[in-house]
Amino acid sequence: MTRLSMAATLAAGALAVLIGLLVGFGGATNLRPIFVGVNVATMLTYGYDKRASRSGGRRVSEATLHAMAAAGGTPGAFVGQLLLRHKTRDRRFRRIFWMIAVAQALVLTLVWWGHA
Repeated sequence: MTRLSMAATLAAGALAVLIGLLVGFGGATNLRPIFVGVNVATMLTYGYDKRASRSGGRRVSEATLHAMAAAGGTPGAFVGQLLLRHKTRDRRFRRIFWMIAVAQALVLTLVWWGHA
């Protein structure tokens, strides 16, 4: 990861924390603000990378984009891909993205059924 993409990711993370605080953290068990923050940060990072791709600037690595999705930002990544039309042609990238999404769906399903 380049310094510029690291700075952009950290800035997006700081914004995510701020948004999480604004949404309101209702206790240690309420993960909604963190989820919202991670997804906003992921979508903003996709936007940053799209802008960098158009202007010839320094890009965010695919590994960083996948890590953000794996950290819970899959919905934000998906929305970023759709709205920005970013990373939609790269089959390898999309295959890894969907593997992350399916793995997360399976984990959520197992957790749900384990507690239901």
